[in-house]
Amino acid sequence: MRKFVLTFALAALASVALVACGGGSSSESTSTSTEAGGGGAATTTSGGGGGGGASSSVKLAADQSDIAFDTNSLTAKAGNVTIDFDNPNDALGHDVCVEAEGEKELGCSNVVTGQSTTLDLKNVKPGTYTFYCSVDSHEAAGMKGTLTVQ
Repeated sequence: MRKFVLTFALAALASVALVACGGGSSSESTSTSTEAGGGGAATTTSGGGGGGGASSSVKLAADQSDIAFDTNSLTAKAGNVTIDFDNPNDALGHDVCVEAEGEKELGCSNVVTGQSTTLDLKNVKPGTYTFYCSVDSHEAAGMKGTLTVQ
């Protein structure tokens, strides 16, 4: 009987160990991401993850006293692109959106006031894209730029 209990306990322990170490590629993520070619918004940095493509991260900020970004040119590597966007302005909300040539929107961040947000774009192919603020007439006022993906 003792041998049976010991064998059963070892089998149960081995099962738990296999489940805990399961090498699947699924992972929890706190972001919603946008495939380059689909619509939608991504607003937080994604958690760990499986393989697949290069990734790069770029920083962008809104000017605190004007309707403008701190740069009108960003460069990233093809693959997954993360734009870390900061809006230090406590009185005026801004976001960052990216669109491909022909006005196909790849994604938009949340509108933030006095804080930061993140836009995650997945599988972005090499090319030239436009980033802009979609709030009111901010893009028309010049709050836009070029994202070059290499």
